[in-house]
Amino acid sequence: MGRLCSLLFVLLLIITGCSKDVKINTNTMPQSLPADFDFMVSFGYGEVTKNEINTYQDTVVKDLVINGTATANMTFTVDEMRIIYEKMREINIMGTKDLVPTNQNCGKKPFSKDRWKISVNGVTKELTWSEEYCDVTSDAQELLELRTFIQDIVADKDAYKELPQAEGGYD
Repeated sequence: MGRLCSLLFVLLLIITGCSKDVKINTNTMPQSLPADFDFMVSFGYGEVTKNEINTYQDTVVKDLVINGTATANMTFTVDEMRIIYEKMREINIMGTKDLVPTNQNCGKKPFSKDRWKISVNGVTKELTWSEEYCDVTSDAQELLELRTFIQDIVADKDAYKELPQAEGGYD
């Protein structure tokens, strides 16, 4: 009887281990905000990615279109950095990302483009995505939503509000 129970237990382990529904958490980002967390995102249209939010240098750059750019010193509070980090952790930003759409038969101009640099626990990752091919992947959409969330925080900062207004636009 003991042998039968042992055999059934081993078979149960094998069957459970082979299940296709088992998901492994591959998020390597620590639960809490690491001391070396920093990020930079530059964004804009096509090759004109003049807007930038940079925690490595504690700056924000605003594209003024026909008037060049304006830069301000700007820092996030610890709470803001925690919230941003948690949003990045939720989308596992340090994990594998699919940023190139499968359908590349459509093109549009101008198109939005983002470049990211993120450092967590001694690891730095760089990501780039664009709307050049009309469609964006779900991973790119998550990055867009993250950037928009961060932009909203920046827009409320006095240092950003004091920058000149942009003039003109991109065709």
